[in-house]
Amino acid sequence: MADDGHFPRVTTDDTAAATDTEAFLKALKVQEGKTGEEGKDELSLVTSKGAIKIILLGDSAVGKSKLVERFLMDGYQPQQLSTFALTLFRYNFNHPDGRVVAVDFWDTAGQERFNNLHPSYFYRAHACILAFDVTRKVTYKNLDRWYRELEEYCPGIPTIVVANKIDVDYRVTERTFAFPERRNLPFAFVSASDGTNVVKTFQQAIMMGIKQKENPSDDFLTMALELLAE
Repeated sequence: MADDGHFPRVTTDDTAAATDTEAFLKALKVQEGKTGEEGKDELSLVTSKGAIKIILLGDSAVGKSKLVERFLMDGYQPQQLSTFALTLFRYNFNHPDGRVVAVDFWDTAGQERFNNLHPSYFYRAHACILAFDVTRKVTYKNLDRWYRELEEYCPGIPTIVVANKIDVDYRVTERTFAFPERRNLPFAFVSASDGTNVVKTFQQAIMMGIKQKENPSDDFLTMALELLAE
């Protein structure tokens, strides 16, 4: 089970709104300034400068949301916003050095179409979990296209490739997969159903994200979006 903590969840569903980067960033800044009942901060769509942002990519129905939910297990509270098409889970990670690190997991909320994700989805991302379904060969074939899109917006971002739904037939774990090997990417067999390797994989992604945040690589898109956010 993941570390105990408060795990808010945001679901947004207005795909038409996710078309203008400047408007997106303005909306994020407005949302950051809001406060909820009893003085508590409302969960924002934006990943704050102190948080680690981990994005999930892969075809629809490969189990990305289920993997996040399996990692968190329970305790997250859904909150509804109507700004952009995504699902965000916020999580507090207990770092081995004693720090508590805020982590945001971003999911595509059913908008998994190539070249359809708004650049803001990749904005300030520190790590990526790229998933496919071992029971559907096409989801593995499509990894290459997802990775190309990821590299377009986040060149060099730490990425873990995960083969989900191994519980359907564990013999699949005897296979090797060329995609992560060719790109020298970390790879894990996982199951959102029974939890195999889920916590270990997500904790690895978080640590990779922390390292990326502390040693960032410059890229044009990030710099452009940072200027718009000012």
